[in-house]
Amino acid sequence: MIKTLSVICWIVQGLLAITLLWAGYTKLFTPIATLAGMWPWTAEHPSLVKVAGVFDIFGGLGIILPSLLKARPQLTIFAAVGIALLMISAAIFHISRGEISSIGINVFVLLLALFVVWVKRRESAIKRN
Repeated sequence: MIKTLSVICWIVQGLLAITLLWAGYTKLFTPIATLAGMWPWTAEHPSLVKVAGVFDIFGGLGIILPSLLKARPQLTIFAAVGIALLMISAAIFHISRGEISSIGINVFVLLLALFVVWVKRRESAIKRN
């Protein structure tokens, strides 16, 4: 059971990393005019787009690199918590703009990040015993 959860967690971490790295790259390197066609809020908040892009990149790297490199893998938990907080913030932002239909991806990524927190904390507790 623990081995299965670990494998599923790696898959989820990979999906989160790919999703966040793509989102970060897109927010940082796509012209605002082009982004506005995908995400209307970006035209009104270009600075927020860049800040969100940086957080996405850090989240994408943080969710996978510590575990992959076996260098302080507990940092993966912090990255997952950070991603969860980022998704909660994004959902609140969209709700405040009346864009509740846009929060589906935020909720989905939030649930994936919370799953990683749960599995990694569980693994950490088992290793301590």
